[in-house]
Amino acid sequence: MAAPPTDPDLYRPEVYVQGPPHDRFAALRREHPVVFQPMPDQPGYWAVLRHADVVEVASHPEIFSASEGGVVLEDLDPPSLEQMRDMLLAMDPPRHTAYRRKVSPRFKARVIAGMEDRIRSISAAILDTAPERRGPDGSIEFAHDIAAHLPSQVIGELMGLPRDDWPKIHAMAERNSGSQDPEIAEGEERGGATVDMAMYAMGFAARRRDEPQQGDLTDLLLGEEFDGHRMTDIDYARFFVQLVTAGNDTTRTMLSNGLLALLTHPEQMAVLVAEPHRLPGAVEEILRWSNPLHYFRRTAVVDTVLAGQPIAAGDKVAMIYTSANRDEAVFDDPQRFDITRDPNPHLSFGIGAHFCLGVHLARLEGRVFFEELLARWPAIELAGEPVRQHSNLNNTLKRLPVRLG
Repeated sequence: MAAPPTDPDLYRPEVYVQGPPHDRFAALRREHPVVFQPMPDQPGYWAVLRHADVVEVASHPEIFSASEGGVVLEDLDPPSLEQMRDMLLAMDPPRHTAYRRKVSPRFKARVIAGMEDRIRSISAAILDTAPERRGPDGSIEFAHDIAAHLPSQVIGELMGLPRDDWPKIHAMAERNSGSQDPEIAEGEERGGATVDMAMYAMGFAARRRDEPQQGDLTDLLLGEEFDGHRMTDIDYARFFVQLVTAGNDTTRTMLSNGLLALLTHPEQMAVLVAEPHRLPGAVEEILRWSNPLHYFRRTAVVDTVLAGQPIAAGDKVAMIYTSANRDEAVFDDPQRFDITRDPNPHLSFGIGAHFCLGVHLARLEGRVFFEELLARWPAIELAGEPVRQHSNLNNTLKRLPVRLG
């Protein structure tokens, strides 16, 4: 076996602008499935590339902590880390379990299924007005002008946000998830969008305490006890930032990445248009093929060994979903996009204690939106070159120009 590379070049955001480095991931999975990646100006991390090893890390929070160092590769300053630790995605059991138990009933499959008519109505309204967004050349920018509006409106209703505030929240969420991209972050102070969203949430929580109960997710968060006390406005703001940003970004990415996958695989698009009952499976393959997030971080809290590689307490560990979802040991012909793939044990929703809280909502949004989209325009085509976001975390598109047809 060859010596591991001194720099496998998996960290730089520029690496992902032309699409994930799948050939590099495949080569590393064969030779160095847990490989060390240096970082500029701070300690590097162990990139975990195989499906089984990602499952191992995710399944052992007592060894690999989400709370110890947070879930992004960059070490945060102490105040920012403390803020992240109050977000569900960066809690470890048993605190994570206790918080999640209070919120999870609102996201159960049966409850989410009851939202189908409303999600269909929102999707239909967005698509009915889509032609009004055509540019001079007849094209539409799909990622932000179409796809992004579904999750922002659905989350707005879940949280009980005033309808007039939805565009503002939508804009803050997009800025919050684009901090590595110079175009999106131009003129933005580091963390500025997060601060703006938190300030909005604090004001909203303060107002909501004086209003009649609406029966929405905000009422639940403000009415339940967490850590033995009711949420303060600051507590609510931290939850709000995570739920709104994650819900907006990942669903927008699923929809826009999904359309691009179908447009670049016309034979699969033809199958889906002819056999729309395949949409649930198509959504799963979209999530495997172009997962919304490249990774989440953990921090080893004890010395351990993973896939034969010693890892010291305090080391950063990154679960690379983009590699695990193409693991030849799990998926037949993993580089092929196949909407009929079954089984499809992708890791785009995570696994273990942090399995995505919004999994049923994401699947419902994907199925319903594509049903409505393809029923209207079964002959959509690309109208220009897609542009990816400059990010090693978000596997997302900045621009997807299309023509409806």
